[in-house]
Amino acid sequence: MEIKVLGPGCAKCHALEKATREVVQEMGIEATVNAVKDIKEIMSYGILLTPGLVINGKVKASGKVLSKSDIKKYINQEEK
Repeated sequence: MEIKVLGPGCAKCHALEKATREVVQEMGIEATVNAVKDIKEIMSYGILLTPGLVINGKVKASGKVLSKSDIKKYINQEEK
């Protein structure tokens, strides 16, 4: 599974990345979590607000720091 956290490096972006990494570890799944800070790459996903969460190439959320339970929900959707 490939997970990307989109954002230029603001506090909210760091918070979402941290929570996402914690969820992946807690769930014990194989996933790569990458922080994408390149504005052109972020824009290629069509989001207007950061941070954004992309799982397996699909935008799951943008503009807010998700709770761990929301992150787990999105991961579980992609595992099916």
